[in-house]
Amino acid sequence: MTNEITVAHSPDADDAFMFYALANNLLDTQGLTVHQELKDIQSLNKDAMNGKYEVSAISFAAYPYIQDKYKLMPVGASMGNNYGPVVISKNKMTAEDLKTCSLAIPGELTTAYLALRLFEDDLNYAKIQAVPFDQIVDLVREGKFDAGVIIHESQLTYEQEGVHKVVDLGEWWTTLTGLPLPLGGNVVRKDLDEKTVALATKLMKETIEYSLSHREEALKYALQFARNLEGKTELADKFVGMYVNELTIDYGDSGRKALTKLFEMANEKGLYAKPVRPEFVIPDTVTV
Repeated sequence: MTNEITVAHSPDADDAFMFYALANNLLDTQGLTVHQELKDIQSLNKDAMNGKYEVSAISFAAYPYIQDKYKLMPVGASMGNNYGPVVISKNKMTAEDLKTCSLAIPGELTTAYLALRLFEDDLNYAKIQAVPFDQIVDLVREGKFDAGVIIHESQLTYEQEGVHKVVDLGEWWTTLTGLPLPLGGNVVRKDLDEKTVALATKLMKETIEYSLSHREEALKYALQFARNLEGKTELADKFVGMYVNELTIDYGDSGRKALTKLFEMANEKGLYAKPVRPEFVIPDTVTV
């Protein structure tokens, strides 16, 4: 069995909340040394293509590029249950207007961009540009883009920032499929032995459960990583609750169905070079 692993994740409030117990050595790791690496999700997506970390957070849209190296873990996922990335605009517009407008996206490998393409693939790709996600609201409000796709805390604050909602891609997805929208999650390298995979999965489940049962202290820790939510504990708690919940502990059958559906739709549109067939870690199949 492997003696140490690195778990890489984003320095975001929701990730910080769920990793609180591991970060503060509050769990019995059964002799496994767990290092943490904090990077933005775009960097993590790229690192995963090289198999850099044993366990890593990724955008689910990046999974097709790493499926030869990693399996999907059932724990630690962010899934929008009738909510998700929001397409915003400075001036009111319809979904039909998106076909011709200039668009700011948070990255070509983000699931937000994949969801947009599943929603409307007839876009003017020459006018689509990837920019840092935390600049999108400002860029749209200043008129530098007609519209933008926002993620993270901006989903809760955009109305106060003077922009309009065109479509909530999570609402659209759930109405269409009846399933949560899979946005990001954790993967584990295929070259690890089964017992290490099982223990890593167990520890990630335990750290999330610890945070949910010690919500106040975990949230206080997570607030250090919140953007635009300084002093707004209630709003930060709402954001964390959106993406750290029962589905995060284990997304189960509904999560697997949602991911399978996501890639089936992408396959139908030919958005990847070859068909994507997700490969899952099934918990409790190996005794730790």
